[in-house]
Amino acid sequence: MNAPPALVLVAHGSRDPRALATVRALAARVRALRPTVPVHLGHIELNDPLLPDTLVALGDREAILVPLLLSRGYHVKRDIPEMAAASPARTTIAAPLGPHPLLARALHTRLTEAGWPPRPTVRDRRTAAVVLAAAGSRDPDATLDTGHTARLLADRLGVPVMPAFASAAQPTVPEAVNTLRALGRHHIAVASYFTAPGRFATETARSAPAIAAAPLGTHSAMAELVLHRYNEAILTTRPALTPL
Repeated sequence: MNAPPALVLVAHGSRDPRALATVRALAARVRALRPTVPVHLGHIELNDPLLPDTLVALGDREAILVPLLLSRGYHVKRDIPEMAAASPARTTIAAPLGPHPLLARALHTRLTEAGWPPRPTVRDRRTAAVVLAAAGSRDPDATLDTGHTARLLADRLGVPVMPAFASAAQPTVPEAVNTLRALGRHHIAVASYFTAPGRFATETARSAPAIAAAPLGTHSAMAELVLHRYNEAILTTRPALTPL
C-alpha cells in the first residue's frame, strides 16, 4: 500500500508569538487524530519554517498543502501555488478551511465560552446579533466566503450575523455594530473569525460592545476540518482510493 501523502499546514505567519504557538498546537492535534500521516508546518511569511523551506525538506515526496486560511484570496490563489510550483515536492493544494459548517460550530463554541447564552430565550433572539470579524481582502471571493460563513453561523444561532473586516473591505466592526443597533439589535457579540491570535484579532475584539470571542485556535473542529480538506485533496489525486 502506498504511503500517505505528507500533510503540510500552511499558516500565514504573524509577529504575535501566540499565533505560532497556536498553529503548532493545532498541528499536534492533527497528528494525534491521524498518527499515520506525517504532518508538517510551513508559513507564507514572518515565521519559520517558511513554506518553501518545508517543501524543500520534503524532497520529491507527495504532499498535500492545507491552507489555514478561512477564505479564498491572494494567498490561496497566487502565493501558495507559486511556492508549491517552485518546490521539488509533488504537491496538491487543498481548499482553504472556510466556508464550512465545522467553522460555524467552532465559532458558536467560542461565543459561548465568552458569555453568549447557551440556551437563548425568545427575547434574546429578538434583541441579539453577532458581528463576524474577519481579516478582509480585496478579492471578492474572500468576501463571498466570509458571507457564507456568516449565514451558516446565523442559521446555527438563530440571530442575524453580519460580516465585518479589519482591513481591505467594508464594513468595519464599529460600522457593523452601528448598523445592527439601528435595526434594534442591542445585545451584540463579536465572533473572531481568525485562525489564531494576532493584531487583527486583537483590534476587532477591542471594538466589541460586550462579548468578544476568542479566535478559532485549536478547537477540535479545526483539526477535523484540516483532515477533511486533506481527504478531499486525496480524492482528487487518488480517486480510486478511500481517504486515509
